[in-house]
Amino acid sequence: MTENFLDKAYGVTGTQATRELYAKWAKSYEAETGQNGYVTPARCANALKAVTVDFSQPILDFGCGTGLSGLALSLAGFSTIDGMDMTQEMLDLAAEKNLYRSLNLSEPDQPFPVKKSAYSAICAIGVIGAGAAPVEVFDMLLEALDPGGKFVLSYNDHTLEDPVFYARINDAISEGSAQLLSEEYGDHLPGRNMKSSVYVLDKK
Repeated sequence: MTENFLDKAYGVTGTQATRELYAKWAKSYEAETGQNGYVTPARCANALKAVTVDFSQPILDFGCGTGLSGLALSLAGFSTIDGMDMTQEMLDLAAEKNLYRSLNLSEPDQPFPVKKSAYSAICAIGVIGAGAAPVEVFDMLLEALDPGGKFVLSYNDHTLEDPVFYARINDAISEGSAQLLSEEYGDHLPGRNMKSSVYVLDKK
C-alpha cells in the first residue's frame, strides 16, 4: 500500500524533518499530488507568463521538487529555467525531465547561493508556508532580484491560516520594496477541496 504523505507534509516542522519527509516522498510525490488534481504550478506559470515579455531570460524555480513546476513553466513558454531544491531525491527526478539548464541542491543553513541580477524572475511554487520553507525565505528570494524582477509564489489554505505569511507580502508592498501585480485565489488540490492564492510581485 502506498504511503500517504500529504497530511504529514502540512504538519512537519524543522529543516531536517522536512528534508527527510520529502526524500521519502520523492518517488510517489507526482502520483499523490496528481491524484488530487494539483494545479497550482500551472496557475503560477500562467500568472508569470501574463507579465513577461522576454521568455528567454533565465528564471529560478526555487523548491523545484520533482520538476512539476518546471514543466508548467516550460509549457507556459519559458525556455531558460534553473532549479533548486533541498532534497537530492527530488532533484534526481527533476533531472529526468530534461527541462532545466541547471539543478542545484540548496542548504537552508547556508547563505543563498544566487548572485543578484542572475534571474529575471524567481518562482516559489508551493514552497513557502506550513510544512515547508519559513517566511524568511520570502525576504531572501525577493532580495535576490534586481528592480523590475518578478517574484511569483503561492500560499495554500493551510499557509493562509497563519497571518504571518500574508503579512510579509503586505510589508514588502508598504515598505516600497515590491509592487503587487496580481493576486488570485483558486484551486490548489481539488481532490482535497483545497485552494491557494497565487501572487506576482514586481521588485522595486
